Amino acid sequence: MQSESPNYLKGVLFGFAAASIWAGWSAMTRLAVTTSLDAWDIVALRFGVAGLLLSPIVVRRGLALDRLGWLGLTGIIAGNGAPYALVAAEGLHFAPAYDGGALNPAMMPLFVALIAATLLREQLSRARKIGLFLVVAGALIIIGWHTEAAGTDWNPSRTFGDALFLVASFLTAVFTVLTRHAKLDPIHAAALVSTGSLVIWLPIYFATSPTHLAQIPVADLTVQAVFQGIVVTIVSLVLYVRSVAILGASGGAAFGALVPALTAFIAIPLLGEWPSDIGWVAIVLISVGVYLTSGGPLPRRIDASDDHTHTMRQSS
Repeated sequence: MQSESPNYLKGVLFGFAAASIWAGWSAMTRLAVTTSLDAWDIVALRFGVAGLLLSPIVVRRGLALDRLGWLGLTGIIAGNGAPYALVAAEGLHFAPAYDGGALNPAMMPLFVALIAATLLREQLSRARKIGLFLVVAGALIIIGWHTEAAGTDWNPSRTFGDALFLVASFLTAVFTVLTRHAKLDPIHAAALVSTGSLVIWLPIYFATSPTHLAQIPVADLTVQAVFQGIVVTIVSLVLYVRSVAILGASGGAAFGALVPALTAFIAIPLLGEWPSDIGWVAIVLISVGVYLTSGGPLPRRIDASDDHTHTMRQSS
């Protein structure tokens, strides 16, 4: 059994640490874009640092054009690089961190499933279908019903931020499908995305805001540069890869289900942002949905039932 392995606890700790960093990104970015930095600064710091650190991997391993082509390379840079980060960070300027922590990772599996079913003709298991239903239900609560439940007026600014999170989720889904189809390993993909964003984004940033970084407090710059460029982009990836190596792909991916709740818990002390009661319901629905959609391990009885059903269908 996997749980009997002496490395099992290590895999769990690696996965939990990675999920905590992913959750912390929404809270830390929300803090930045509502204080001293803006979304453009966040993107410049993230890929300026990560691009420099990961560029040797691109020099050594190449652009993977034989598997991606120029269109695919452009797609993964847009899907997880500067365009994605800009959209997601702008969303956090308008909407609370727990909205981003819930919608951004939650809707990505839905878009992946739709893209994969449309382009790759992939079939969805029963568990994944249930998971997607729960994700959509939770997302609808956050986007459409949270104001009524909280007894507040409709906030168009927050709704705009939520819409940006959906766009960011779609971009991440494009990245996920492209890298999976090209069989590109996570480290190489991160290097391509970060280096490509460095080459493309930083000239645009410095051409439009040549002196903005000089006006930002050094402490804020240092914290965000280290967190965005090293912790989020590199450390979380290494932790996730280590978790997958021990627990398997589905076991490692299942830790994404912790991100919505962890984001809310981090945002409470850091930002003073509390989800409403109905917001917590949405977070629970989305967390369970993400777990099921990611292919996380299910109880053995359910697995056996699914295997029996699959065998009966094959024999009929």
